Amino acid sequence: MSRQVLRAACIAAVLLTAGPLPHARAEPVGVLLNRLQGLYQKAEEAAEAYNAAEVALKARQEEERRVTAELGRARTALGAEKATAGRLAREQYQGARGFSPYVRMLLADDPQSALDQRRLAAREGARQAGVLARMTEGAHKADALATAARKALDDQRALAGEMERRKDEVGGQLKEVERMLAALTPEEVSQLGAQEAKNTAGAQRALLESGRLGTARTPTAAGGEALTYATAQLGKPYVWGAEGPGSFDCSGLTSQAWAHAGRSIPRTSQEQWARLPKVPLDQLRPGDLVVYFPKATHVALYIGEGKVIQAPRPGAKVKVSPIAANPLLGAVRPDADATPLETFTPPPLPEEEAGTAGDDTGYSEAEAPDTSAR
Repeated sequence: MSRQVLRAACIAAVLLTAGPLPHARAEPVGVLLNRLQGLYQKAEEAAEAYNAAEVALKARQEEERRVTAELGRARTALGAEKATAGRLAREQYQGARGFSPYVRMLLADDPQSALDQRRLAAREGARQAGVLARMTEGAHKADALATAARKALDDQRALAGEMERRKDEVGGQLKEVERMLAALTPEEVSQLGAQEAKNTAGAQRALLESGRLGTARTPTAAGGEALTYATAQLGKPYVWGAEGPGSFDCSGLTSQAWAHAGRSIPRTSQEQWARLPKVPLDQLRPGDLVVYFPKATHVALYIGEGKVIQAPRPGAKVKVSPIAANPLLGAVRPDADATPLETFTPPPLPEEEAGTAGDDTGYSEAEAPDTSAR
């Protein structure tokens, strides 16, 4: 029985000792399991949407800081040009240089002096015109940057509101899960655990027997480092929106594993699926990312031999699972341009993870999409 199911059993047992709960359920265990896993999947979708909003917010915050800094520099430059223009105006008004170049040209004693004074007058006029042009350009630039800064700030506020909405959505989905678990009898909890393990074992057996995973391969140097990092996180709790070091959600684990391997990849499972190179299942090598569900709302890191490391779902911990623990969408490779190692010794797994019964699935659907052509 999985940790999640054990937790549910404890909740149910405590509530039952406190008094009887209304219980008029007659659904088969399969229906209960589908309902529960459907709630988990909705929570994961909302969590990944929250992660996407968080990434966008960070980008907007960085843009706002950049624009604000550039605005400061533009205003400083504009102030300097204004000071220069003021100095020139005072010099001309106070006669700090005697007669202006124009007057000196008219009073010249000979043609050469007149030509010299004309050049001086032209130079002075060009300097003043240049100061005025730079002032005008600086003023326009400062206005444009001020407008951009206000827009960046407005976008930042809107995204912060979107994050709060997504956060509330996740919280609501998880509360619904807790309400459903609390209403189950110990017998139903036990049946759910058994049914979940049976479904996973059947899906895994069918996948392995189909030969779609191909032969064993070695990772690249970066893939090996990502795998080593992910292995070190085994046993840490799933927390939606978390990306370490003490807890993770599914894409937080995969993005951090590859970040520690020196490769920056997108934060969310949807973006990992959309932006990283696709790889067929029969070409999988350790370190590749396995993506699940039609909307790409779950992701795990392949370790070889038909197993993945994943942060499964709320209430569970980072663990080793069968690759077929969830409906497969496909796989992606963060370092498609790298060459695999000739030899590789995988990091040792804790004894309790080496066999992996695979009863800690993330979610479930009736059938996985056909990925044989991916």
